[in-house]
Amino acid sequence: MSTVPPSVPPSQSPNVLERITLQMASSLDLQVVLATITQGLVEELDAAFARIWLLGPGDLCADCYKAADCANRSRCLHLEASAGLYTNLNGEYRRIPLGALKIGKIAQGSGAIFTNDVLGDERLPNKQWMTDNGLRSFAGHPLKFRWELLGVIAMFGRRPLSGEEFERLAVFANEAAIAIKNAQLFTEVQQLKDRLQAENLYLREEIKLEHNFEEIIGESQSIKAVLRSIEQVAPTDSTVLIRGDTGTGKELIARAIHHMSPRRARFLAKVNCGAIPANLLESELFGHEKGSFTGALQRRIGRFELADGGTIFLDEVGELPLDAQVKLLRVLQEREFERVGSGHSTKVDVRVIAATNRDLHAAVKAGSFRADLLYRLNVFPIEVPPLSARAADIPSLVSHFIAKFSAKLGKRFDGVSHATMDRLMTYLWPGNIRELENVIERATILANGPMLQIDNAFLHAASVPSHREGTMEEVERAHVLHVLQEVNWVIEGKQGAATRLDLHPNTLRSRMKKLGIKKPRLT
Repeated sequence: MSTVPPSVPPSQSPNVLERITLQMASSLDLQVVLATITQGLVEELDAAFARIWLLGPGDLCADCYKAADCANRSRCLHLEASAGLYTNLNGEYRRIPLGALKIGKIAQGSGAIFTNDVLGDERLPNKQWMTDNGLRSFAGHPLKFRWELLGVIAMFGRRPLSGEEFERLAVFANEAAIAIKNAQLFTEVQQLKDRLQAENLYLREEIKLEHNFEEIIGESQSIKAVLRSIEQVAPTDSTVLIRGDTGTGKELIARAIHHMSPRRARFLAKVNCGAIPANLLESELFGHEKGSFTGALQRRIGRFELADGGTIFLDEVGELPLDAQVKLLRVLQEREFERVGSGHSTKVDVRVIAATNRDLHAAVKAGSFRADLLYRLNVFPIEVPPLSARAADIPSLVSHFIAKFSAKLGKRFDGVSHATMDRLMTYLWPGNIRELENVIERATILANGPMLQIDNAFLHAASVPSHREGTMEEVERAHVLHVLQEVNWVIEGKQGAATRLDLHPNTLRSRMKKLGIKKPRLT
């Protein structure tokens, strides 16, 4: 190690480093701690630039500038903070393999590097670059907490450093390691706390929901084909797109895939993309930082982060606005996202299952859905048949729902009459299984005897075009109008039109406006 008399009195340097130590110890935010250390070395110790690398997983191996020097791709050094001449964290040295270059060698155990002769030190390459920037000194030290390697801290200076400064930097590196470890532990605890709070909130919301099915019922060939598809795709991590009409049980299929997958011990998070206002959708999916927008009073993790290690179910994915589609595409491609108001990316390991009742290929042609997102979602498509295509399953479904509501209402029923079963078997069921369940529930509530009687008053096939005449918009308008009339134009609530149509009330109002449906005025 070569030294030259310092340009500042050495007695001042310990006080300088102590000021940085006090500042970094006053925060438990990891990014603040790292910035305090690097910026402090630049401002207080005349460093041309200072950097901190922290040990992390091998995550960018395909695009890493130093991949050729990497012998073990399970771990490497991640550039997490840089101040002074260079502040970009995504340059050539964003990842450094252990044992490679001077930084990797410091981390692997070769010890600290100190020199006041950067041009004459063979351990430091790029002599022309150092000459151009007027660099004269270098100090690099491993960051260790007890026996655990955290990373490496390094700085280049434009003036020589005194022996006292070099020695104090070694002590300072140990103090920095303690501050970094404390911040990392605090971050882990905070993340676990946030995740637990989010899971509790999500589970409370789930408890409020009444799931239509406890298991998949049916023996028809069409439903058996769906079950075979579930068995094939569940053990994989492939993205699944479930397509089916409203009320066919798409969420049940998603739950079956998750519970039969290796991720079944982790979380299944559900997002109804059509029920969340567009301006809040990004926050719901990816979370937000405190103060990132009006009303963001505290930091919140999103559904993707909540589902890390598990599965996320994106229901009504065809209702996503285009800007949200772009962000979803990034998650599917990069497996990372940014919280609203955050400049940092968060890696996530999530399996995506999406569902829609729309023709997404037609939506792509119409320009309302991105083709590249469709290709990413449509890896393994599953088509859920409407109830009219699996009429053979109606008796089993009827028995299942009768047993369910018998227990719920404390009544005993022997079944339905032959005439009722014939009527149920020939009905078109535009609302599919959900409509059948509602009909059975209503019948059990009104029943006065052990045998359920369901007449045409329970069903509304007469008002729905039986052959789907006209355009899709005309058919949709007729069906929505009929349901609104049947419920006396009540939109919200358990017996409202939105529930009958399986739509969020705001989504139904939007569709009514689009279809030109208005409640008639009383005269």
